[in-house]
Amino acid sequence: MTSALKFGWLSPVIGNRWSDYQPIAAWQDQHILPTALPHFDSLWIADHFYGFDAKTDPFLEAWTTLTWLAARHPNVELCHHVLGQGYRPPALTAKMAATLQVLSGGRFILGIGAGWREDEYAAYGYDFPKPSVRFAQLEEVITICRLMWTEAEPSFEGTHFRIAGASAPPLPNPVPRICIGASGEKIGLPLVGRLADMWNSFFRGDDDWNRRLGIVRATAEQAGRDPGSIEVTTTVERPLPETDEDSERLVEQLGHLADLGVQHFVMDFGNPKSTEPIHRFVDQVIGPLRR
Repeated sequence: MTSALKFGWLSPVIGNRWSDYQPIAAWQDQHILPTALPHFDSLWIADHFYGFDAKTDPFLEAWTTLTWLAARHPNVELCHHVLGQGYRPPALTAKMAATLQVLSGGRFILGIGAGWREDEYAAYGYDFPKPSVRFAQLEEVITICRLMWTEAEPSFEGTHFRIAGASAPPLPNPVPRICIGASGEKIGLPLVGRLADMWNSFFRGDDDWNRRLGIVRATAEQAGRDPGSIEVTTTVERPLPETDEDSERLVEQLGHLADLGVQHFVMDFGNPKSTEPIHRFVDQVIGPLRR
């Protein structure tokens, strides 16, 4: 284990029957996050427009929610889990990211992916091309963002997008890191290796993980990059520990993932109602893993 291990808190933006139809992130802002976030490195918010049970369940928009939480919790990094690149025009994404980076004092990470939820794209009237096109679009989005974050009047002519003097003052300093959420071995992971500062994906077994991480690192080397410069993150969905035994199992599980190269755990604890298991997680899981 290493003291470099990071822990992120994913706050759900949905409200459903288990939360009395109140968006969980709004409730956590008052009752959970003041206790949790002083011990965590980052705060993550999902990017969808409606939920996965009933479309009428409340579901908060990701940029608005993360910006609101950024102002209320000033000491953690901020990342989306992850933005669908097709939901917003690239230049708008770049401008919004630059603004939040400036307002947050440099805490914003642009978490972004190719997008996958076809029904949501259709409902909002957005095009949903085949995966190879969506990833090609994502590559152009990242190019546009980095140009707009570093140049006064950048222009770009791509296959899918173009800008012509798209100024985004004030330019963010430092520029946001980019976290790409991807798992596809032919297109997504090579894109991570070429362009990402961080990689986020789910763990599906040792062999699968080692193969996918190997693709990221090999592609980075081929692109002349240091593979070790890409921060490796994975999302872990499970409840907070309620007993010492729960904590021991978590230490074993997360420690194993750390041995496989994970540096940053994005913890999705769902909708905890008490802060007591947060203290247990901090003392019995984060503490031993960082030691």
